[in-house]
Amino acid sequence: MKYILSLDQGTTSSRALLIDQNGKVISKSQKEFKQIFPKPSWVEHDPLEIWNSQLETAQDAINKSNINAKDILGIGITNQRETIVAFDSESGKPVYNAIVWQCRRTADFCQKLKAKSQKLIKEKTGLEIDAYFSASKIRWILDNVVRQTVETCYGKSLRFGTIDSWLIYNLTGKKSFYTDPSNASRTMLYNIKENKYDKELLEIFKIEEWMLPKVIPSNGNFGLTDKKYFGAEIPVHAVLGDQQAALFGQCCFKEGDLKITYGTGGFLLINIGEKLKLSENFLTTIAWHCKSLINQTPTYAFEGSTFISGAIIQWLRDGLGIIKDSSECEKIALSLNSNEGVYLVPALVGLGAPHWDQSARGTILGLTRGSTKAHIVRAAVESMAYQIADLILPVKNELPKDIFIKADGGATKNNFLLQFQADLLGIPVTRSSQTEATALGVAYLAGLKLGFWKSFEDLQKTWHPDELFVPRINREKEYTLWKEALKRSLAWDIIK
Repeated sequence: MKYILSLDQGTTSSRALLIDQNGKVISKSQKEFKQIFPKPSWVEHDPLEIWNSQLETAQDAINKSNINAKDILGIGITNQRETIVAFDSESGKPVYNAIVWQCRRTADFCQKLKAKSQKLIKEKTGLEIDAYFSASKIRWILDNVVRQTVETCYGKSLRFGTIDSWLIYNLTGKKSFYTDPSNASRTMLYNIKENKYDKELLEIFKIEEWMLPKVIPSNGNFGLTDKKYFGAEIPVHAVLGDQQAALFGQCCFKEGDLKITYGTGGFLLINIGEKLKLSENFLTTIAWHCKSLINQTPTYAFEGSTFISGAIIQWLRDGLGIIKDSSECEKIALSLNSNEGVYLVPALVGLGAPHWDQSARGTILGLTRGSTKAHIVRAAVESMAYQIADLILPVKNELPKDIFIKADGGATKNNFLLQFQADLLGIPVTRSSQTEATALGVAYLAGLKLGFWKSFEDLQKTWHPDELFVPRINREKEYTLWKEALKRSLAWDIIK
């Protein structure tokens, strides 16, 4: 038996899974790392802590399995997207903390940029101008950390990379600095039609292309790991941003297939095939580009991204201290027959799609003397579903009549959430029997290259539903009140 090591570097934890030729997870390891909040709405990570936690989980997963590292034929990497690491390529030392995708420090910069470049950037990148994406974070570091000229400070050794390229650089002993199109398409520097960095965009943000990782196909040759880490040189065969990896892991290979991931944020992706299309309702992104497996053209996806989904449960635990573990939330939510008019808008770092309000802030409405922590917990869980409804309901009539939604992510263990989601949408929601869709997706891509699976059809045979949640209750009234609550959270930072 041979294996694939899947590295899943997320926003709040690093994970590693060892997967066999049948797509079965035989061991896994997970480690949370520190979230850093230097100022309100600023979010950072320690790049070295990310690297060390990812390495530790990989080594732990291998040790738990009692297999020889030489039997691991390849590594797949999936990662939190848009987060930027700046580092010196000679010393390997970070120049600054990683600026996380949730961080809003560049909101004012992006707001000014919208006035003159919104149409251009949307047409080239498929993205809205927002602090969410990587380019403005790079610009901020150049302006506020690297104040002298780059050549004077670093002699062209300064590098900026998303988390996948940071891991590749370290895993390969500083020999490789690559990324793939699914991650590059989230930087706001990448032309998704031409499938390359765009000179005009680089000029807008005053960023040099040599600072950035080289872009190769998602199933390209990303380098060999340094032997000191695992006792063998293991090739990195696949890289995908986490949401694209989940789309792949849910076997959404046909145009029109869609999935929802309830992770730190909430993410809806719809496979739109190989023809690039733009949408007023969604971002357009590169799902994957597998040159040797498919053809010269990337597969594209529409995406709706909400910034705070599962993170609101983490906030209940760590910020408010009203729960000890996320597993409590389902029981607490079900202890009430309804939310009794309490709504929580989780705009802790602004609102993503479809609102794109960088100045929105978190809001709890409808509290009375009879309100308890149960009302806040239920409102938090419901908010995850309401935000997905904001994405899907405006385009519901454009979806196939027989569609069902594939759901993955840690929060799908919560049956109340998935039933509430099905009720809100009036669309069946299915939970995969394997909730590790993100890690599995990039493992599947690596496995195709290694010959573990011969085709997409082979992979589809590995996907099985765990439970189907069909609509039972009309939630139209609750959704109307949610939209009213949402209005009260908008532009709060500007009013303040």
